[in-house]
Amino acid sequence: MKIFTGSSNKALAANIADYLDIGLGKCLLERFSDGEIHFYIDENIRGEDVFVIQSGTYDANFHLLELFVMIDAMKRASAERITAVIPYYAYARQDWKDRPRVPLTARLVADLLEAAGANRVLTMDLHSPQIQGFFSIPVDNLMAQGVLAKHVKSLGLSDLMIISPDAGGVGRAKWFAKLVNADLGIIDKRRPRPNHAKVFNVIGDVKNHDVVILDDMVDTAGTLVLSAEALQKEGAKRIFAACTHPVLSGDAVSHINDSSLEKLIVTTTIPLKENARECDKIVVLSVDELFGEAIRRIHKGQSVSSLFT
Repeated sequence: MKIFTGSSNKALAANIADYLDIGLGKCLLERFSDGEIHFYIDENIRGEDVFVIQSGTYDANFHLLELFVMIDAMKRASAERITAVIPYYAYARQDWKDRPRVPLTARLVADLLEAAGANRVLTMDLHSPQIQGFFSIPVDNLMAQGVLAKHVKSLGLSDLMIISPDAGGVGRAKWFAKLVNADLGIIDKRRPRPNHAKVFNVIGDVKNHDVVILDDMVDTAGTLVLSAEALQKEGAKRIFAACTHPVLSGDAVSHINDSSLEKLIVTTTIPLKENARECDKIVVLSVDELFGEAIRRIHKGQSVSSLFT
């Protein structure tokens, strides 16, 4: 087994390699002066089971192309199997035609991964689990809820309610509520255009309850802040949020700092920018071991889904 990493999340890749007690593959990854990607594998990988770790980030377009270039090189170097390990699957939100004449970009990324030469994909908390159906190769979709739930339990919250920020996330929130033995609430939200949301109603009695808003990602934090305001107006006591992917683009961190949120709990699928690392409200939980164990099981031909049963 060989593990290589792109430039998007080197810390995560290093920790995964440490968990597996192997070194990262030797390679040269840099840019030419005009910005083009230069990649070279500096060891023999013929017949090897290769895993390449690359996450979507605030520079998703570049990191996706970097991933395609790396996979192509590995295919041409005669790797036996290439698994793309993508902790945060960029473009996952563009997975359906919500209006005429728009692309299915999540499907396009899937097609490009297969065209580059990926034989398998390992990811975490896809925005829509149905994205797995865009692939004709195996896809393992890990879940961070177990890691998040363990931390939420340690907070000692009283009369806990888990809040889904929209109708689409009810299934995720319902499963999480079961993990932490809590009630369930829902935010009735409308989104008139991308990155803009308007909260209408809170479904469920949150008065005098501690609440945790659960989502798969936080991007601009607009939805999160509006949800926290709505819950506060309805009488919620302590307001927390938990998400897997801390995209945190634009003024997200300042929005979080100025909000009624007590803490935002995130994971290491995306490296935090400096301003997010300095934010006292953001708590980061590691998913390194979960990815490492999944990689070990894929390599040995063992069950991955049993990690969550």
